[in-house]
Amino acid sequence: MRYAVLVTGPAGAGKSTFSTSFMTHLRMSKRSAHIVNLDPAATGDAFEYEPAIDIRDLVSLEDVMQEMGYGPNGGLVYCFEYLLQNMDWLEEELGGFDDDYLIIDCPGQIELYTHHPFLPTLVRNLSRMGIRTCAAYLLESQFMEDRYKFFSGVLSAMSAMVNLEIPWINIMSKMDLVTTNADGPARNGRRARKDIARYLDPDPMLLASSHSREPAPSNPRFHALNQAIVQLIEDHPLVSFLPLDLTSTDSLETVVSHIDFTMQYGEDEEPKEPHDLDEGDFADME
Repeated sequence: MRYAVLVTGPAGAGKSTFSTSFMTHLRMSKRSAHIVNLDPAATGDAFEYEPAIDIRDLVSLEDVMQEMGYGPNGGLVYCFEYLLQNMDWLEEELGGFDDDYLIIDCPGQIELYTHHPFLPTLVRNLSRMGIRTCAAYLLESQFMEDRYKFFSGVLSAMSAMVNLEIPWINIMSKMDLVTTNADGPARNGRRARKDIARYLDPDPMLLASSHSREPAPSNPRFHALNQAIVQLIEDHPLVSFLPLDLTSTDSLETVVSHIDFTMQYGEDEEPKEPHDLDEGDFADME
């Protein structure tokens, strides 16, 4: 059985850094793993590990922008349309991997997850190839500094979950930049543990409380929209986050174990029979 993890999320969330740490962890655990790059805009030094499969070998954003005259967003859409038209290329590239763990590093354009059919179509093709797939959606801890920005991230994660319809893990990345120590440095802010918990398991009342602290007069339509968002999240509590601190081995191990559990890693594997005593590893014991 082959396994694939789609590493998704907005730009700057730490997808490539997480993919590298994920890869290192799997290799240290003696598991066969490979990086797959699906970002046609990735630069040459973006990966610590050389991707086993790279969409840039098929089409690159730079070539599309030069030859077709597209901008970055239009060029990226073209690249994915071209990939879907050439799925035989990807199927051939994937054919050489058996019982492997594929970490698929995806681009940071959020509309690819929430609006376009590209990734759902890709997921269906991976399933047809017999690859068990799940997704990890990264949102960086800096989003906690602005409650409105945070809940836009929550809604984006929810939209992507509904769009892709596969097993899903949401991750709050860069938690090493948040501290509960009042005296310590914190690029992404200082927060009490109880306060952090309200973001990891999003509390929609954070939006309502921010409204109550704002000075009057304020825009009633804006706050009516916030109330509608609060109600939506309360009615459909789909999103919660695992904290990820890449400076902590335990934190990474927790995230990896959740990903394994989400896509039932290893449950279909047959136990390996020991060698007979008269052959293989035990031949010298006779």
